[in-house]
Amino acid sequence: MSTSLLALLAFLPILLAAILLVGLRWPAKIAMPMVLLLTIILGYFGWQLSFVDISASIIQGLFITFDILWIIFGAILLLNVLTYSGAVGVIREGFSKISEDRRIQVVLICWLFGSFIEGAAGFGTPAAIVAPLLVAIGFPAMAAVMLGMMVQSTAVTFGAVGTPVLVGVRGGLESSTFDTYLASADMSTLDYLMLVTKEVVIFHGIAGTLIPLLMVCMLTRFFGQHRSWREGLDIFPFLLLGGVAFTIPYICIGWILGPEFPSLFGALCGLALVTFLLSRGLFHPKDPWRFAPPEDWPKAWFGSLTIDLEKHKRDDAPSLINSWIPYLLVGLFLVLTRLSQLPIKDFLRSISFKWTNIFDTDISGSTSPLYLPGTILVIVSIITYYFHKMTPAGFKAAAKSSAKMLLGAGFVLLFTIPMVRIYINSGLNPMGYESMPVSMAEWVAVNVGEIYPLFAPSIGALGAFIAGSNTVSNLMLSLFQYGVAERLMMPTSLIVALQAVGAAAGNMIAIHNVVAASATVGLLGKEGAILSKTIIPTLYYVVLVGILGLIAISLA
Repeated sequence: MSTSLLALLAFLPILLAAILLVGLRWPAKIAMPMVLLLTIILGYFGWQLSFVDISASIIQGLFITFDILWIIFGAILLLNVLTYSGAVGVIREGFSKISEDRRIQVVLICWLFGSFIEGAAGFGTPAAIVAPLLVAIGFPAMAAVMLGMMVQSTAVTFGAVGTPVLVGVRGGLESSTFDTYLASADMSTLDYLMLVTKEVVIFHGIAGTLIPLLMVCMLTRFFGQHRSWREGLDIFPFLLLGGVAFTIPYICIGWILGPEFPSLFGALCGLALVTFLLSRGLFHPKDPWRFAPPEDWPKAWFGSLTIDLEKHKRDDAPSLINSWIPYLLVGLFLVLTRLSQLPIKDFLRSISFKWTNIFDTDISGSTSPLYLPGTILVIVSIITYYFHKMTPAGFKAAAKSSAKMLLGAGFVLLFTIPMVRIYINSGLNPMGYESMPVSMAEWVAVNVGEIYPLFAPSIGALGAFIAGSNTVSNLMLSLFQYGVAERLMMPTSLIVALQAVGAAAGNMIAIHNVVAASATVGLLGKEGAILSKTIIPTLYYVVLVGILGLIAISLA
């Protein structure tokens, strides 16, 4: 079968998903079963996968589905516990004291706090935490999911303490070809990853500086009373401050320390600086920007997650500091359990459930429940129960309402994740064909030639769109990108860096990430409306970084 035909067939499930979700605005619970069915048909007839391989891929997908649902449950549980304890009401008042302007709250909560959570945990955790928190303080559910998805951009390449680079790029490049190159260059794998990191932080630093501007402008344009881009631009100096307060330390840390800490420490530095300046009365707009009253919002903006802060108001509510301590504990525990220098990480990962070589195939599934961010969120929820002196009835009600919200997300993900695994595992075919994602990427490489750097980020984004993960995109496509760079006689580290950056941007449109984030606010069924918005920052990112890649190649 020709490369062109393989690429066309591989593109069909993505095209169908785009038509049903974005074009026709079908809910994912209807669209994704059809996309899964098409993927199975293509895998069986086009890539000659056996039913055993397809079944094994589906079971592998169920392992991953459990992981995602556990994270969603933990995020919702913590929010509900904080709601019943009265802490969410206190947090809302605290933000109002810093600034009542919703645009400023976006920079603080989404861009800076969300990037910190990404640096600590990754794997969709920021949206799962940020989106329900935004709803709790008065944002429309659809706006909360859109903003939560946009967090998953600049910080993602170094999320989970550098996992997309240390596991994704490193694992993706492992091959005899790469080992030969390292030997000839007298370089170690870590030296090469450091080189990639230095290039990644420059690309992300330039593109990411304007993400707060995009976040706020999209908020005012799609969810403001006047539907105005201008209302976002009105606070441009503050938005630029919010951008550079994160990206400048992010770049410096990447160059000095490597891939583990740019997002984590960059976000902390930015959060400290921006909060300090706001507390000194700087950068506050004269007229705070607010949403219209909720009774004037379109029905599509609402999710099933409703939080009545007055109902849960307590005379003995925790102080502002005590209200924030659970989220600070989440960040602290995530960092402590992700550092390779500490024994905690290996211990938690050692307790796992595995099915190796499912049905005697090369496909395996595993889960390490204690290592998942969901476990940390549940533990912090239990700590909060005692720390905030809640009643048993309040905690039980929080747990019950959290469990209810999992049902819709679970149904959708049962189809979405297996579709992804069949797509990726299609490379295990007896015909010697490349997997579906690589087939599409190979067609692009063959047909664009010298301007390939312009398209390299888009290929990374496509991998993340399919897999829902920067790490998996890097695992799938890093060696391919490396090979294309060699064939075109371009610096391989630069092309691999473009892959890593594009894969981060692709998280903003990853279908199962959208489903997971939507589930935390009860917005299932509106995934197409979310994707039609998050495609805007994704295109901005991959086009700008692609142009920067072309410029970098011309200067190399």
